[in-house]
Amino acid sequence: MSRTELAPGATGRASLVVGEGDLASILSAEGDAFPRVFSTSRMIALMEIAASRALVPLLSEGELSVGVNLDVAHTAATPPGATVTATGKFLRMEGKVYVFEVAAEDPGGEIGRGLHRRAIVARERLETGAARRMPPRG
Repeated sequence: MSRTELAPGATGRASLVVGEGDLASILSAEGDAFPRVFSTSRMIALMEIAASRALVPLLSEGELSVGVNLDVAHTAATPPGATVTATGKFLRMEGKVYVFEVAAEDPGGEIGRGLHRRAIVARERLETGAARRMPPRG
């Protein structure tokens, strides 16, 4: 299989038990109030991890996959202690971008779903480019 080929339906998965650090309430700052349920930002991260795992067989030395776009709905609340599992299922290519259907579920059923796009990049080039965005210190 060449680097640009991934079988439609190829899937990656990631799971976690919701802990205190995964709750929306830890995002609260002065004047904010968020509930003690699984945060949308953590759900999104788990979805990205799941999709990235489907791309691992395509990576060459020094490469990784990065998120390009995510359109997701978080549709149900998950309490601390529950296990959440995210799945990223490869749908198609859009140029050099890999398109995934992502979903997350807890023991009560689906909690979120969406579309996620990822690209394969050279780690060093990405990190060098990111570093150039910082103003010089001095």
